This record gives sequence, C-alpha cells and structure tokens, in this order.
Amino acid sequence: MARGLLVLGLAAGVPVLLPAAPAAAHNSLTGSDPKNGARVATAPKRIELRFLASPAPATTKITVTGPDNVPAAGGAPTFAGNRVSVPFTPGAAGLYIVAYRIGSADGHPVSGEVRFTLTTGTAAAPPSTGAAPSSAPPSSAVPSTPAASPATSAVSPAPAADEVDSDGGTGWLWAVAVAVALVALGGGLLLRRRSARG
Repeated sequence: MARGLLVLGLAAGVPVLLPAAPAAAHNSLTGSDPKNGARVATAPKRIELRFLASPAPATTKITVTGPDNVPAAGGAPTFAGNRVSVPFTPGAAGLYIVAYRIGSADGHPVSGEVRFTLTTGTAAAPPSTGAAPSSAPPSSAVPSTPAASPATSAVSPAPAADEVDSDGGTGWLWAVAVAVALVALGGGLLLRRRSARG
C-alpha cells in the first residue's frame, strides 16, 4: 500500500518537473552596462551584456545603433563566460540601441534590446556640422566689401535727388519774387506817369 502511494506521488510530481526543464534551457539577459534606460554623460569604451548562460559565439549577434540608425559598434564582440562585450564608438548625443540575438540550449533563439541615452556627443560632430560653410561666407563677404562702395554710391544719388528738388523749389520762389517785384515796379511807374500828367 505504501509503495502504491509512493508511485502515485512520483507520477504526480513528474508533470510539475517536466515544464521546468525546457524553461531552464532558455538563455536570457541578466544585466548590462550601461543599464537599460540609463542616461550616460560619458560614453563607455565597451558595452557589456550579461546572460544567464554562456552564449555561443557562433549563434550570437549584437548590433549597436545610435541616432539616425548610425552604427556605433567599434568591432566584433568578445566572450568571457556569460559576459559579452562590444567596443563602443560614440557619435551624436541621443538614444543608442543595443540589439542582441543569442541561441539557447534547446535551439530556440532569444533576442532583445538594451537602450540607453548618451547626453553628450563627440567633439568631432559639432565642427563637421558647420565647419566649411561658416568659413566660406566670410571669404565671400570679403569680395562683397568692394560691392559695398557701389552701394554707397547708389545711396548718394538719393540725396542728390533731394537737393535737386530743393533747388527747384527755391528757384520757383525766386521767380515769383521777381514777378512780384516787376509788377510793383510797373505799378510804381504808372503812378508816376499819372502824377506827372496831373
């Protein structure tokens, strides 16, 4: 009777133990440096991924991409036990995505991502954004200085035109004054003649 109960107990425990075996065969990520979701001011030289079991180099693929999907992996990954590290080549500040795909003991591949944000870009990026264009306009601005003299000469006709208008106005006033003087003289002469006749 006791043996029958023992057999039944073992039989009942077998289904509980069987699902655990395939689950243990799956590999998984246990940690990373930088951590997932971290904000990093100083770019690391290498990115490290830590797994539950040692991944096989033949079935492991790791890619690192930065802003605008620019590759940021500086070389092939290196393996040390359950750790895999990849040289990191930082670019512009922004989000970096470390994608991995590794094999498992049961043959099923495991894939995932680690994301971190680099808050400062490389020193080479800012000069490349406006190095040649900024130097080119100053050189073109040098020839524009001679062109400034025609601009000044073009501005000078405007005062000349104003002067012409002002001269024309004063000339008209002088003509009116002369006409009034002539009328006054004519009137004076007429008065003298009348007085002389009288």
